[in-house]
Amino acid sequence: MAAAVDFWFDFASTYSYPAAHRVRALAAQAKVAVNFRPFLLGPIFKAQGWNTSPFNLYPAKGRNMWRDLERLCADLAVPFRRPEPFPQNSLLAARVALVGLASATQTRSWGDDFCVEVFRTEFGRGGQIGDETGIVAILARLNVAPEPVLAAARSDAVKAQLRAQTEEALRLGLFGAPSFTTTDGELFWGNDRLDQALRWAVKAL
Repeated sequence: MAAAVDFWFDFASTYSYPAAHRVRALAAQAKVAVNFRPFLLGPIFKAQGWNTSPFNLYPAKGRNMWRDLERLCADLAVPFRRPEPFPQNSLLAARVALVGLASATQTRSWGDDFCVEVFRTEFGRGGQIGDETGIVAILARLNVAPEPVLAAARSDAVKAQLRAQTEEALRLGLFGAPSFTTTDGELFWGNDRLDQALRWAVKAL
């Protein structure tokens, strides 16, 4: 059995942006397979009594987070632009991501690239990901025909898949994003725990 890490994220999650930028290269270096697992933070936050991001609920924490993200992106040499509004609605993007990730078993896999491009659009360019127009533009940059993808994303099957994935995140004890889980059930929270999660995944074999 190969070492593997599940990368859990919500497209509205700020620190998931640098994690998405780093995860594939670092996982390849560590010889660890990485599985992109989009889910929705809304139900997670609701279970904690929150109706929005904690970075909005606690202004001092939010101010520090935005400055920290600026520094982090500068260190990684990736562009950063604060999106408005924050958080953005990530529902359609998550459903489309599931369609793309399922394409891995077909002739062309574009799911991982789509996920990374959504984050670049939102946090690298300050673009909009919460509506169909923004998603269509991202698919166009990836040379993916939007009509069949959007139709699949609106299907009952994909809607149910996203609900199930979010429920699985709750069962695993996730309380934020990004999070990483390994085959032996360890949970690591935060972009700064990515390297540790990859090392653990190798040890867990």
